Amino acid sequence: MIRVGLGHDTHRLGPGTELVLGGVRIPHDRRAIGHSDADVLLHAITDALLGAAGLGDIGEMFPDRDEANRGRDSAEMLAAAWARVAAEGWRIGNLDCVIFAQRPTILPHRAAIRRRIAGILGVAEERVWLKAKTGERVGPIGEELAIGAECVVLLEKD
Repeated sequence: MIRVGLGHDTHRLGPGTELVLGGVRIPHDRRAIGHSDADVLLHAITDALLGAAGLGDIGEMFPDRDEANRGRDSAEMLAAAWARVAAEGWRIGNLDCVIFAQRPTILPHRAAIRRRIAGILGVAEERVWLKAKTGERVGPIGEELAIGAECVVLLEKD
């Protein structure tokens, strides 16, 4: 049996000193604003995994009205969601992710981000792929008011 899940997340950007993407802290003059550490990529992956397994979404598992989730490390949330999905007998075929950001340039950080995600999920790095797209200076992404991410995951079960 196979299932496909789609995850998406968007966060506002504000002044800062670093941006957390895929569990990697990237020096940057903007930061994502959110209840947790606002890692849009890990949030999109979490939603994709939970959705593919039919286990809800990140907002159900980690509600922003719960103070325990304020400033929470998104890698912890992803690991907990993956443990829940894996406990149902699912394994990851592959992840294909896209970050939507005018800046920073993702390519210099792509290998580190892929390694970090693969490590959190306990899968081979070649099962995790990452691309990035700018907003072509149009709209909230292009004007650096927001950052977004999407992920598609293939889950397999015997």
